[in-house]
Amino acid sequence: MPLSQVSRRVENLDRARAFWRDTLGMTELYAFPGLAFFDLGPVRLMLRETGNREEADILYLATPDIAAAHIALNERGARTTGTPHMIHRHPDGAEEWMAFFKDDEDRDLAFHSVVR
Repeated sequence: MPLSQVSRRVENLDRARAFWRDTLGMTELYAFPGLAFFDLGPVRLMLRETGNREEADILYLATPDIAAAHIALNERGARTTGTPHMIHRHPDGAEEWMAFFKDDEDRDLAFHSVVR
């Protein structure tokens, strides 16, 4: 079965909504007290406010142009933690690239791109 939704706990929902909407440019679908939902393509992201800053797994966001996404993120004031770099070359020559950055709670996120 395909994945339809991922949940991420956040300390402050208003701050997290602003980051995902304004800094990352994601489409906010709707919000309720303590919850906000964003369109991440075939998967929906649910942000759930806990009032605590917690560790979180890294979410890898697909982008067709990792260099442009990285530049745009820097222009919007996000804290990047390195430049885009190739992590793997497949036998067919396709390259996988990653670029890491921090969310509004200083937790890791990443852009991921496959370049053919």
